[in-house]
Amino acid sequence: MTSRSTERLVADARVLRSLHRPGEPLVLPNAWDAGSARAVEAAGFPVVATGSAAVAEALGLEDGEAAPAGEMLASAARIAAAVSVPVTVDAEAGYGLPPDELVEALLSAGAVGCNLEDTVHADGSLRDMAEQAAYLGSVREAASRAGVDLVINARVDVFILGWGEPGQRVEEAVRRGRAYAEAGADSVYPIFAADPDEIAALVQGIGAPVNINAAPHAQSLARLAELGVARVSYGPGLYRLTQRYLGEMLGRITEGAYPAP
Repeated sequence: MTSRSTERLVADARVLRSLHRPGEPLVLPNAWDAGSARAVEAAGFPVVATGSAAVAEALGLEDGEAAPAGEMLASAARIAAAVSVPVTVDAEAGYGLPPDELVEALLSAGAVGCNLEDTVHADGSLRDMAEQAAYLGSVREAASRAGVDLVINARVDVFILGWGEPGQRVEEAVRRGRAYAEAGADSVYPIFAADPDEIAALVQGIGAPVNINAAPHAQSLARLAELGVARVSYGPGLYRLTQRYLGEMLGRITEGAYPAP
């Protein structure tokens, strides 16, 4: 159970929502444990976000809801307990939990925001849009009943899943993004959208704050701001960089050298 009171959670949610400003994106270097979360806060970032891939890999498990919900949410709780800033959690597709249970689990962990994606992890398909919109609406209603205005980031997976033909993906992402925002999502995350013209079309077409993932050789933060993006996520990028660095330092040890500071 979180040490954050309902009043604190309400205030955290208000802060998190206020930071979603098109053209002034909220930058989220995703954390995977308490130590990385503290590093994110110490660097001056106003919010700590988890990334499911990094959290799962740090636990020795697989992403895509292969890790038990209890393990993932326990990690989120440790992260929230380690920092003083608002925390938002990558809740994947909701772990099959009913909306009230999901919201209770998130708030109990100390989180005031969540990602919810429209992939069906059992078979890797894209969930029916109307079903996903209804689920998001139910999560919004559950949060209202709980008294905390949870910040919902609705992930649209048409790009990451390679849905349809490339020329169809922007239109489908806009269609889904608008439906999810109308259902109660605060922002929309068309993950793996990378082309600047596509990003601009998504921002204009969805009409709600848009989240884009940062990646090597992708658009710079300055360019994403110019395109009207409201949120930028780093996903498992930092975790994998630290693992690569760890591997390099371990290699130095095997060579008989002391690892670089």
